[in-house]
Amino acid sequence: MAQVLSRRDFFKGAVVLGAGASAVGGSTTASMPDIAGFDETDAGKIQDGEWRSVSDRKIKVGIVGYGVCKFGASFGFQKHPNVEVVAAADLFPERCQALAKAVGARQTYSSCEEMYEKDREIEAVFIATDAPSHAELCIKGLKRGLHVASAVPAVFGQEQLELADVLLATVKQTGLVYAMYETSAFRQQIYAMRAIYQAGGFGKLIYSEGEYYHYMPKPIASYNDWRVGLPPQYYPTHSNSFYIDVTNGAFTEVTCLAMPSLLADFQPSRNRYNNPYATEIALFRTSEGGMARMAVSWDMPGAHGEKGRIYGQKGTYESKYTGQADVQKVRQEKLPLPPGMPAGGHGGSHGYLTEDFITAILLNRLPVCHVAAALNNTVAGILAHQSAMRDGETLKIPQYTLDS
Repeated sequence: MAQVLSRRDFFKGAVVLGAGASAVGGSTTASMPDIAGFDETDAGKIQDGEWRSVSDRKIKVGIVGYGVCKFGASFGFQKHPNVEVVAAADLFPERCQALAKAVGARQTYSSCEEMYEKDREIEAVFIATDAPSHAELCIKGLKRGLHVASAVPAVFGQEQLELADVLLATVKQTGLVYAMYETSAFRQQIYAMRAIYQAGGFGKLIYSEGEYYHYMPKPIASYNDWRVGLPPQYYPTHSNSFYIDVTNGAFTEVTCLAMPSLLADFQPSRNRYNNPYATEIALFRTSEGGMARMAVSWDMPGAHGEKGRIYGQKGTYESKYTGQADVQKVRQEKLPLPPGMPAGGHGGSHGYLTEDFITAILLNRLPVCHVAAALNNTVAGILAHQSAMRDGETLKIPQYTLDS
């Protein structure tokens, strides 16, 4: 079992790599690798007209994290007219300075915790750090009085299941906005599915399918090597979104199957998770009483992309909607973004996630990927991996709701 270092301990050991290398997860990389989804910048159909601001107010934002994916600068905060990016933080000084330059932040901090402690200006924070740190940093930010957005997943692994309850309770107690940046939720396909579902065009969903395929014979470099041997269903949100972010529902139980991987990092002794699986296929029961098959895979050559399809009592959406004639007229196009703000990668979703988060703050409303949706999406995957490790045993899944 690999030794798990604290974020601060890892930083202290990694700085010795020197200025000529970018330290990520104990390894070095000269340039950003090709990462699935970043090149998918087609936002799909956009409604005619111009973006309209809901307020003249500017939200002062701090951004944390500029690792191998450089997510801190990828979601367009620095381009949004209702945002002023005032602070940047990263454990690595060179990365922190690069993030500050990329987003125009005038103040830098050596960690998220230092930013929380010292910066009295920020009103909101975007957490783009390593996946195992998301939940703790979001909870601390909310308790500090900040609106919080986080990269996926909301919580990470079986050992963080208790943090799911803490995160939900903290959002409820503070009344602040929490958003998980699930990119699939703002891909054109799910955007259209959600609009049709809300108009009644599907009825209840009988069956849903979601797939996140990302062949990785070698994992993307990661902080403290958290991606090495990563259980696929610990990173389930891109597939589960094809039910959760369409219906705002949940999964109630799961049976998940897997087969041992041939990849070296998925020999159990080679990863901290004692995990032999790089492909996990989950069959869920949904809160509507239907079924959903959600697949995540790292080890199938040629398998690539985030895709899915849904089948309802009144209509179906594969590549387009087939169903009730009157629902065909529902607006399925995305609204315009602010001038100069790019839609970004992962199916033109990046800019829309930030627009949704900032608008939720300004209007005091829920974002699409609110805390209950985020936890219903993420925790289902954690239970799915447990099921796979128990040879497909059916397990009940905790339910998360915004109700008091």
